[in-house]
Amino acid sequence: MAKIPREDSAQSPSWFTPKRLLMIFCVINMINYVDRGAIASNGVNGSLGTCTDGGICSSGSGIQGDFNLDNFQDGVLSSAFMVGLLVASPIFASLAKSHNPFRLIGVGLSVWTFAAAGCGSSFDFWSIAICRMLVGVGEASFISLAASFIDDNAPAAQKTAWLATYYMCIPTGVALGYVYGGLVGNNLNWRYAFFGEAFFMLPFAVLGFVMKPLQLKGFAPVEPKKDLTSIEAVACAIEDSKVPSVNGYVVVEDEGFGAQASNKASKSRGAFKILDQFSRFSREMKVLLLDKVYVVNVLGYTSYNFVSGAYSYWGPKAGYNIYHMNNADLLFGGITIVCGIFGTLSGGLILDYMSATISNAFKLLSGATLLGAMFCFSAFCLKSLYGFIALFSVGEILVFATQAPVNYVCLHCVKPSMRPLSMAISTVSIHIFGDVPSSPLVGVLQDHVNNWRETALILTSVLFLAAGIWFIGIFLNSVDMSNEEGENKGSTVEKAASTKPLLGGNRNEMLDDSVEA
Repeated sequence: MAKIPREDSAQSPSWFTPKRLLMIFCVINMINYVDRGAIASNGVNGSLGTCTDGGICSSGSGIQGDFNLDNFQDGVLSSAFMVGLLVASPIFASLAKSHNPFRLIGVGLSVWTFAAAGCGSSFDFWSIAICRMLVGVGEASFISLAASFIDDNAPAAQKTAWLATYYMCIPTGVALGYVYGGLVGNNLNWRYAFFGEAFFMLPFAVLGFVMKPLQLKGFAPVEPKKDLTSIEAVACAIEDSKVPSVNGYVVVEDEGFGAQASNKASKSRGAFKILDQFSRFSREMKVLLLDKVYVVNVLGYTSYNFVSGAYSYWGPKAGYNIYHMNNADLLFGGITIVCGIFGTLSGGLILDYMSATISNAFKLLSGATLLGAMFCFSAFCLKSLYGFIALFSVGEILVFATQAPVNYVCLHCVKPSMRPLSMAISTVSIHIFGDVPSSPLVGVLQDHVNNWRETALILTSVLFLAAGIWFIGIFLNSVDMSNEEGENKGSTVEKAASTKPLLGGNRNEMLDDSVEA
């Protein structure tokens, strides 16, 4: 029996191990969130100019000072990138069915790089707002697809720990962004902060195109599927054209028929693909919306993100006004780095130790959020800066422990072929109902009450709601669907190829051993 020939070993990137994949994705994720922290820092965000009763005025600083933005506009600017993220996330998740997901990440990171450079070149509120939206479009591909790649390649007993390592980059990136934005904005100019981000992201955008693409579990390779579709489409075109045949063979009477059939097949194939993608998207959306585990998980995550999003943007300003922190960026950045790393990793390790199941994830989510809310609320009640730092640090550790478990539920309550859409809709929901409205709403609340302590206490109380919603999830009937066979069933060769997560010598041996022609 003949065996499938091995791929050219020179084409297999042996250096690209699962751990290196995790490291690259962590750096990309960190740069994404450095951008979030940078625009929220006092060095980049700045402040409006002020005038004393004596008529002595000082000029404003940063984006707010240069473009003369009020608090509402300032809050909208922080959320503008979410518009692109929300629109593009489901699109990239759907495109993953017909285009290689790894290449889609390269496209997204390229858009992100150019948009970040555009932010540095902006000249008014609307120009930077549009560039912020494009930053969201670029980020959408990575946010929707990266976690699925990590879940595919993580060791079975450490899946939550690997997710925790990836999501640890969220608080760490935001915290570094505070520090980065403060240093660059105060010593150079806020525009250079965005130019620097674009420079650091550019190599990863290039890597997404030049490196041999990877496949996701539950998705058949795109290339063979394309070839099959082309054959079927031409066959349909021949049949529709009433071409004569003899003994089953097509008789070509006109040399122009080939071009005509090809053009007709191309149009039919394009229309069919669009209709097929819409049909598949609607079916999968119905599955997600009827899944009680998924809905409860996302509702709790949305409430949580409402608070964390406003914290990340308004935290330095609130700390500066309540406790008169002259170095609010550095202090909040330092607290968030330490607590974010320790809390996020702890959440993943604890869930793996408990045995990573959806039910245990909900237990950890509700318990950690409840305790974290109590500590954070108590912290803002204190007048002492040192007491605030102590209680708020403990609260942040507990709150950050939710990052890996909540995304573990999103990935494991659906079939592998639905993971990109699951992550995309989760991202859309937590932003459109969470941190997109929270930043401007907190700005409006502060304009109304004019008391940052009272504003912070009202905001923190929403964490109790998140804990209550996740508590409901403990009692739901949950099934881990991560090992269910995907919608796109490949051949025996494709299944054997997808058994080994990353390319390497063992993969080729496995193909030889498992497939005979």
